[in-house]
Amino acid sequence: MNLIQKKPLTQLGYQFIEQSALPKGKDEYYLRNEQWGRHNGYRKLTAREIEILVRNDNTSDNWNQIFVANEFDPQLVQHCHFFGMVRIGKLEPYFLEFHNLRLPVGLYNSTISACDFGDNVVVHNVNFLSHYIIGNEVIIANVNEMATTDHAKFGNGIIKEGEQENIRIWLELCNENGGRSVMPFDGMLPGDAYLWTRNRDDAALQEKFKAFTEKQFDKKRGYYGMVGDRSVVKNCKIIKDVTIGSDAYLKGANKLKNLTINSTAGAASQIGEGCELVNGIIGYGCRVFYGVKAVRFVMASHSQLKYGARLINSYLGNNATISCCEVLNSLIFPAHEQHHNNSFLCAALIMGQSNMAAGATIGSNHNSRGADGEVIAGRGFWPGLCVSLKHNSRFATFTLIAKGTYMQELHIPIPFSLVLNSEHDNTLKIMPGYWFLHNMYALARNSWKYVDRDKRTEKVQYIEYDYLAPDSVEEILTSLPVMETAVAKAWYTAQGKAADAFSESALQQKGRELLQLQPEEVATLNVLATGMENSHRRVQLLKVHKAYPLFRALVVLYGIRNILAHVTTGAIQSFTALQSLAATAKRASWTNVGGQLMPTAAVEELKTKIKKGKISSWAQLHAAYEAQGAQYAHDKLVHAVASMLYIQNINAKAFTPECFRQCLEQSVATITWITEGIYRSREKDYQNPFRSMTYDSKAEMEAVVGRLEDNSFIQQTMADLKLYKKQVKALVKDWAL
Repeated sequence: MNLIQKKPLTQLGYQFIEQSALPKGKDEYYLRNEQWGRHNGYRKLTAREIEILVRNDNTSDNWNQIFVANEFDPQLVQHCHFFGMVRIGKLEPYFLEFHNLRLPVGLYNSTISACDFGDNVVVHNVNFLSHYIIGNEVIIANVNEMATTDHAKFGNGIIKEGEQENIRIWLELCNENGGRSVMPFDGMLPGDAYLWTRNRDDAALQEKFKAFTEKQFDKKRGYYGMVGDRSVVKNCKIIKDVTIGSDAYLKGANKLKNLTINSTAGAASQIGEGCELVNGIIGYGCRVFYGVKAVRFVMASHSQLKYGARLINSYLGNNATISCCEVLNSLIFPAHEQHHNNSFLCAALIMGQSNMAAGATIGSNHNSRGADGEVIAGRGFWPGLCVSLKHNSRFATFTLIAKGTYMQELHIPIPFSLVLNSEHDNTLKIMPGYWFLHNMYALARNSWKYVDRDKRTEKVQYIEYDYLAPDSVEEILTSLPVMETAVAKAWYTAQGKAADAFSESALQQKGRELLQLQPEEVATLNVLATGMENSHRRVQLLKVHKAYPLFRALVVLYGIRNILAHVTTGAIQSFTALQSLAATAKRASWTNVGGQLMPTAAVEELKTKIKKGKISSWAQLHAAYEAQGAQYAHDKLVHAVASMLYIQNINAKAFTPECFRQCLEQSVATITWITEGIYRSREKDYQNPFRSMTYDSKAEMEAVVGRLEDNSFIQQTMADLKLYKKQVKALVKDWAL
């Protein structure tokens, strides 16, 4: 049975805060006055103004509770019903226009309960507007219900005074069983969500994160919803417990409940037709359009939901786009693309720069006894058309998965790999270094475009977009022994010998010799790997003889590129200074903290400071992110130099000018090969007869897709190559190498 309460009409618009919840000496308006700093700039109505208002078919339970600015024109208020204290700013004879919607300034055909209005607002046909503070030049038209309750939390995972713990909103990220749940809050960064969802065995750290969130928000009841200056709200049905920043645009939404919608003039947010959003935080510059359904969610700044997408119990990182699909229980780092029909992402940690194709099903618990599986994918994760993956699975950076149903759990530790389910011979095939060998254009262009598309106005976390970075290079280095061991086993098997008779180190040494000295023979071997699929079928490594030297060359290029960057800025001014750096440089593991790469030791230090109280709020943790970001270039340089020395199998003493010159020359050869690969991989699209067959002539094709020679990205890479060669030549001369 519906519980419909019947109360005296004289209470409508009053007693917003129960007497028991009011601090001593405060009235029900004390928080409202704190929120609305201009509350003293109003006066009571004159007798003539009341007469005009009544003549215009307006009513009030108490005209003495209506306060107005000096420049108030009562002719601009018609057919309205007022309850409680209402304060109205300037109303002047103008009309406001936005996107061809033209409406006169004033309040018309609306029921208004206990609201404050800024100057020259437009309020038309609002059936019920209750407990809102409306900024200047706001347009609100054709809204069924727009109200705030005394216990509004605006999407934050807090509880108000007198509320029970069981009503708290949690985001059940990364796992459907709720074991990695976090409390959402306005301003939550991807790094916050990552640190909170991990470290579940550290109870002290988990309590600190909860305390940070509780500390950030007031538990008092009675805060009003707010609509910032110049925001437009039209043709919406239900808006309840929603606070809205300035310059926002809400049109045609079905239901918006318990939300914070961040918006400013420089990063305006929009919510469009048919959307239903409940229990969420929407960041600056976000777009939500066309039938989106989102429940228990956080959208970081400049992210987008479109075309019927469903986002539930998930965090969507900055500059990400999701359309036409369903995402559940997932933590997604910045620069994620998932905009094709029927894809499904469930219980996953996706570390950014990712792209999901149509029909992909990433994460299924149907091979488990409970809904408690997870997927973890490093940066650059690209599952192809109709890929189906099982929990639990894990993927290295820049993994491309070819179309297919993968019936068993996968662990792919080799970066830049193509993963292929070969059904005709029942084999899982993995091609390390696929991107460099066959699609360099896509790999390089994506790194470039993510930088170009990073629209964040506040870059608290330094997001790494380069495909050669500490995380991917560490995976390269740890994958080399994997390839060495697999090659040695394949060689001994081909020789009719038992590989099990040799130690792991002996196998790695043999594999290294074969890969470096006899790549042609390695090309003939059937190289098999272990531990990459939870099955008994074969796992074959393809083109290892090409990937292995390529990976080694990439590590050298990574080292030299970082050295040159610091030479250019003047941070390294001599070979002696470089040698000094090399003497102390050490490799270390790195962690992707919400798209920001940090040495794992630095992450551990952050956690220690949090537990000891040296970092005692989210704001202080965010400041620590910024400090770590400022240190990143140096930390990356140290890692790059250490990795280059490691791959050369030398120490700092053996790092002579001659050795450095050879590394410079090798890096030039590698980046020249990469640049040529970028051109060749794109050139294939112009030479493939199946690509050109839909055009009557080459001229028509170029008119549609453009000339290859005019491709701006290719031109940029060629210009970058010339500059790189020039820098290397100058360095060799200046340092007398």
